[in-house]
Amino acid sequence: MSAPHGKAAGPFRQPKAVWAVAFACVISFMGIGLVDPILPALADSLHATPSQVSLLFSSYLIVTAVAMLIVGWVSSRIGAKRTLVTGLAVIVVFAALAGTTDSINGIVGFRAGWGLGNALFIATSLAVIVASASGGFGGAIILYETALGLGIAVGPLLGGELGAISWRGPFFGVAVLMAIALVATLAFVPSLPKPERPTSPVAPLKALRHRGLLTMGIMALLYNWGFFTMLGYAPYPMELSAHQLGLVFTGWGLLVAAFSVFFAPRLQGRYGTAPVLYANLLGLGIVMAVIAAGVDTPSVVIVAVIVSGAFIGINNTLTTQAVMLVSPVERPVASSAYGFLRFIGGGLAPYVAGKLADATDLSVPFYLGAATFVLAIPVLASGHRLLARAEQRDGESESVEPAGAGSPVFTPVGAAAAADGRPPVVVAVGAHERAAAIVDAAARLARDTGSPLEVVHVRQTAVVEGQAVDTETEEEARDAVTAHLARLAGLGVAATGQILTSVGDHAAAGHALARHAADVHARTVAVGRSPRGALAQFADGSLTTALTHAATCTVVLVEPDDDPRPLTPASLTDLRTGGA
Repeated sequence: MSAPHGKAAGPFRQPKAVWAVAFACVISFMGIGLVDPILPALADSLHATPSQVSLLFSSYLIVTAVAMLIVGWVSSRIGAKRTLVTGLAVIVVFAALAGTTDSINGIVGFRAGWGLGNALFIATSLAVIVASASGGFGGAIILYETALGLGIAVGPLLGGELGAISWRGPFFGVAVLMAIALVATLAFVPSLPKPERPTSPVAPLKALRHRGLLTMGIMALLYNWGFFTMLGYAPYPMELSAHQLGLVFTGWGLLVAAFSVFFAPRLQGRYGTAPVLYANLLGLGIVMAVIAAGVDTPSVVIVAVIVSGAFIGINNTLTTQAVMLVSPVERPVASSAYGFLRFIGGGLAPYVAGKLADATDLSVPFYLGAATFVLAIPVLASGHRLLARAEQRDGESESVEPAGAGSPVFTPVGAAAAADGRPPVVVAVGAHERAAAIVDAAARLARDTGSPLEVVHVRQTAVVEGQAVDTETEEEARDAVTAHLARLAGLGVAATGQILTSVGDHAAAGHALARHAADVHARTVAVGRSPRGALAQFADGSLTTALTHAATCTVVLVEPDDDPRPLTPASLTDLRTGGA
C-alpha cells in the first residue's frame, strides 16, 4: 500500500537495473503484434498459405506454454538474473536466425526457439523489476505496465515500418534491440538471491489439481483461443500493406494497454471480477462474430479488430487476478500453471484456424473464435462461487505482536471489541518516513475517543499480464507493523497489529481494508497522506479513494501536526496531488 523501503520515489525515478529490464520488456511485448503486419508479405514472399504462416504463432506459443512448466524450477536453481539473461540471449539468437532463413518452415522452427526464450524472460522479468526497484514497488509496477503498453502498441508500428522495407526487418530489429537489452541487463542488474526452497518441476501440473485454478486456466485457454485466432488471421481480410496493418494494430494495442491499466481495475472495483468478465467475454464474442460476418468487408474487420483491444485489455488484467485470487499455491507456481494453459490455447488456435480456413472459408475460424469466447462464460460460471469466496477472503488478516522479552501480549482487535463493546480505531500504515507520525496521530485519536488502536499493513500481490509477484516478503510486512507496536508499547500505548493480504493495485488494497474495517466493526479508519505522487495514484489506483467509497465507517486523514479530517467522496478532490 506504500513504499516498502524509505521515501517513495516517483515511478520513473528508478535505478539503471530497472530501466534495463523495462527496456527489455518493451521489446519482449513487441513480439505479440510485431509479426502481424508482415503476415501477408510472408505468405507472398515465401509462397506459403495463410495456414502455413499461422504456424509462426503456434510454434512460438506452444513452446512458450511447455516451457512455462519448468521456468520456475530453472529460476529457483540458477537465480532470476541468470534466467532472465538466458532468455534474452535465446531470443537474440533465434530472432536473428528467423531473419536469415528463406523458408516458412525455417521461420516456424526458429520462432519455437524464440518462444523458449520468451518463457524464460516473462516468468522472471516482473520479479526482477520489483526486486531491483528503489523507493517502493508501486513505481516499478507502473514502469512495468508502461513497458507492456509501449511494447504492445509500438510492436505493430515497428513491424509495419520495418516490414514495409522487407519481411526480414522485424526479425532483425528484435535481435538488435534485444541484444542491447541483454548488454544493459548484464551491466546493470545485480545478482539476486535464489529462493530458499527450490521449486519442483512438477509443481505447476500438480497445482492444476485444484479446481479453482483449473477452472480459471480453462477459461483462459478458451479466451486465448479466440484472441490468437483474431491475431493470426485478421490481417488477411483487411487487404492492407504492412505499413497500414502496423497502424491498425497500433490502434488496437493502445486500447489494450489503456483498458488493461486504467479501466479494468476500476470496473472490477465497482462491479466485481466475475460480472465484468462475463460481460467482457460476451462482448468479445460479439466482436468476433462481427469479424466473421463481415470478413469480406475490410473496413468492418479493421474497426472490429481495433475495438476488440478494449475488451482484450480488460480480460488480460482480470483473468490473471482471478487466477491469483482462487489459487491455493505459491504465486510463481500459479503463474506457471496458468501460463501453460493460456499459451496452449493460443498456440493451438492458429493451427486449427488454418485447417478450417483451408477446408471451408475464412469466416469459419472467426465464428469458432466467437464460440470459444462465449463458451468461456459457463466455464467461468462453474467456478463463480469459488471466485466470489476468494474475493471475500482477499483482505483476510493475520494478527501481529511485537517480539522480544517482556513484550506485552496483545489481544486481536476483533476479540477486544467483542469483549468490551468498544469499536477500534484502525490506522493503515506503509513503511515510509512519515508512518510513525501518522500512527502517533491515530493513537491520539483513539485516546480521545476511548477506542482500542489497531495498526494495519496491507501486503499486496501485484498482477500484470499473466504474472504475479508479492511486493514484499512476509517478514518485511511483519516488520512494518511490529516496529510500530514495539514503539507504542514503550510509550505505554496498547495496540494490536494486523497484516492484510490483497491481490491487485492500491485500489484493491483500499477495498480489502474497507472489508476488514467492517469485520472488526471499526469506529474509524485513519490514513495518512501517501508519499506516492498523482501519476502513481492515477495509474495504480488510490487506496484512500477506494477505501472512502467502500468503507461503512468514518475515514479520516491524519496529519502529524493537524487535527484529523473526515473524508467523504466529495472531499477526495483535495487529495488528488498527494492523497493516500
